[in-house]
Amino acid sequence: MTQKQSVVIIGGGPAGLTAAWEFVKDGGADKYDVTVLEATREFGGISRTVKHNGNRMDIGGHRFFSKDTRIMDWWKDVLPLQGAPSYDDKKLGREHEMEPGGPDPEVTDEVMLKRHRVSRIFYGGRFFDYPISLKPATFKAMGFVMTLQAGFSYLASMFHKLPEDNLENFYINRFGRKLYSMFFEGYTEKLWGRHPSQISADWGAQRVKGLSVLGVLKNAFAKLSPKKRSNAEVETSLIEEFWYPKYGPGQLWETVERRCAANGAKVITDANVVEVKQEHGHISAVVYEDSEGNRAELTADQFISSMPIKDLVNAVDASDKPAPKDITTIANGLPYRDFVTVGLLVKKLRLKNTTNIPTLGNPPIVPDCWIYVQDPGYTVGRIQVFNNWSPYLVKDVDNTVWIGLEYFCDEGDAFWNMSEEDCVKFAINEMVRMKVIASPDDVLDTHREKVKKAYPAYFDTYAQMDELVEYLDSFGNLYCVGRNGQHHYNNMDHSMATAIEAVNNIKTGKTSKKNVWSVNTEKSYHEEK
Repeated sequence: MTQKQSVVIIGGGPAGLTAAWEFVKDGGADKYDVTVLEATREFGGISRTVKHNGNRMDIGGHRFFSKDTRIMDWWKDVLPLQGAPSYDDKKLGREHEMEPGGPDPEVTDEVMLKRHRVSRIFYGGRFFDYPISLKPATFKAMGFVMTLQAGFSYLASMFHKLPEDNLENFYINRFGRKLYSMFFEGYTEKLWGRHPSQISADWGAQRVKGLSVLGVLKNAFAKLSPKKRSNAEVETSLIEEFWYPKYGPGQLWETVERRCAANGAKVITDANVVEVKQEHGHISAVVYEDSEGNRAELTADQFISSMPIKDLVNAVDASDKPAPKDITTIANGLPYRDFVTVGLLVKKLRLKNTTNIPTLGNPPIVPDCWIYVQDPGYTVGRIQVFNNWSPYLVKDVDNTVWIGLEYFCDEGDAFWNMSEEDCVKFAINEMVRMKVIASPDDVLDTHREKVKKAYPAYFDTYAQMDELVEYLDSFGNLYCVGRNGQHHYNNMDHSMATAIEAVNNIKTGKTSKKNVWSVNTEKSYHEEK
C-alpha cells in the first residue's frame, strides 16, 4: 500500500469545497487524506444561503452559468437539472422536457431550476434594460436629445481612443463619455468608494471586456438567427437563461460538503487559521483557532488556501519565520469592499410589471432578478427580488415579496456601524422614496446581513500583486485559489476552476502554478457587479 498524501484546504467556500471533492471523489480518499478548515459554521462563503423565518436570502445573487463545460457538468452532477416541470415552471408556462436520467422534482428537492434572466437599471426615475439594449423603450426613456448626445459621444470614442490606464478610460472607449457618465461613473464610485479614474483598468478587463455598444449590436443581430449559440459564444452580461439551485446557492455547497464528508474528507468548522508555519521553503503546518480561543495545529504535505491573501500573509508573519516586511506591507495594503444586505418581506411592490414576462404572486410582480440602482440620489446599489430567483426562497410566494437591498461599504464605516434598527429604517425609507413600496406599513419582516471582504478591489497596493504572487509561489506546496485567495474578482465558476487546476497540479506533480493564477485572465468573461 502507498502512503496517503495529506492535504489541508483552508476555506469551505466554492474554491475550497471544489478542491476537497476533486480529491475524494471516485475513491480518492484512498490516496489523499483531506482536511477542510472553515472559519465559520456555514459553507459556501458569499455563495451561502441565509435562512430567516422561513425565507431564504442569496448573498449577492448567483447565476449558475459558465463558458467552461467542466463547471456546468460539475454543477449538474451535484444538483441535476430539473426533470419534470416544477411548480413555478408550470405556473409560468415554461415547462421543460425531462433530462435523460434526470430526477423528478416531485420526488427530490435536490435539483437545479432553469431561470429566465431579467435585470434592469434604475436611473433618473426610469427603468432601462441591463445591459443597455437598443429597444425603442430605451430611446424613449432617454429622450431624443440625450439619445443624440450618447450617439455622437460614442462615435467620438471610436475615433479617439484614450489610454486604458484606468477604469474611466476603459469605459469611455467602449461606451462613449455620455453613456459612461450616465450608467458607469456614479455606480462604479458607489460600488468601490473610489472614482473610476483611481481604479485599475484590470477590473474592467476581467468583468466587462466583451461588453460594449458593438457587443450589444452583435448580440441583437445574433438573436435573430435560428442557430442556437453555445455558452462560449455569449457574452456573460448578455445571457438570458441560467441555472439556479431550488433552495439557493447555499444548497449546492451544503450538498458538496456532505458528499465530501461521506467520501472521507474531514471538515472542521469554527476553525480560523491564525498561523502558517514553514520549514525548508515549504509550508509545514497551520494553526487554527475556534471562537472560544482554543488552538490546534495541523501538519500536511500540501496546502490549498482560499482565505484572503492579506490574512494568509499575516498568518505567515505570525509564525517563528515571519514574512518579509515589504510583502506584509503589500498584503496589508490590498483593499476590499464590504457590503450589507437588508432583506425586506413586503405585502406587495408598488412597481408595475410593464414587461410581457409572466410572474408569480397575486398581484403579479416585476420579473427582475436584479435592479441596478445607478441613480446617484440613492445609496442602495442593487435590489434583488428573491421570488424571481426561485419561488422556493419565499415562504409565502403567492402573497408576499421578499427583496434584498445591497449596500456597498467598508468595514467600520458609518453605514457598516449603523445599528440594525437604523439600517433597516434607512433602507425602508429609500424604498418608499424610490416608489418600490408604497409605505413602511407594507413591510412584514426584516433581516440585515453583513458581509466582510466581499469584493477584492483593484487600487492601492494591487499594482504590486505580482510581488505577492512570486512570494507565495515560492512555497512549493502552497496553492492560492478562489476570489479572495487570489485577490481576483472571480465569478463562482472561475473560483472553482482555480481549485480544479490546483488539485490537478498536486495529482500530476506539476510545479508551475501559472495555470492556477491564469484561470481568469482571458479577460472576456465576467459580468459587472
